[in-house]
Amino acid sequence: MSMMSEFKDFAMRGNVVDMAVGIVIGGAFGKIVSSFVADVLMPPIGILLGGVDFSDLSVTLKAAVEGADAVLLKYGAFIQTVVDFLIIAFAIFLVVKAMNSVTAKEEEAPAPAAPPEPSKEEVLLTEIRDALRSGN
Repeated sequence: MSMMSEFKDFAMRGNVVDMAVGIVIGGAFGKIVSSFVADVLMPPIGILLGGVDFSDLSVTLKAAVEGADAVLLKYGAFIQTVVDFLIIAFAIFLVVKAMNSVTAKEEEAPAPAAPPEPSKEEVLLTEIRDALRSGN
């Protein structure tokens, strides 16, 4: 089997394709959440905290000198990233919780009822039949 055909078999497996779709959708979802945090959520929080723009919050570790930029510790960008993560984690939690509740409902579905036990007469007739077959 050639390497190309092996690669094709690998790439076209169902779970590889599903994983690729999940990664693409996850990347797009991450961009949406990042925009929501940076453009919608953080500005009002900044206003409540006295007009602070979180993306600009930083501590200067080393001032700029001729030809070299200042060395900054950008903790504001870190705060935005943490908020992004928390929102994404919460959204994933909600999706997993919904999937688990659907799975639990499927498991709670009543199992098919066992066939009713044969009556005493049927049991006795079966024993008689089995005895006649065995030659007793």
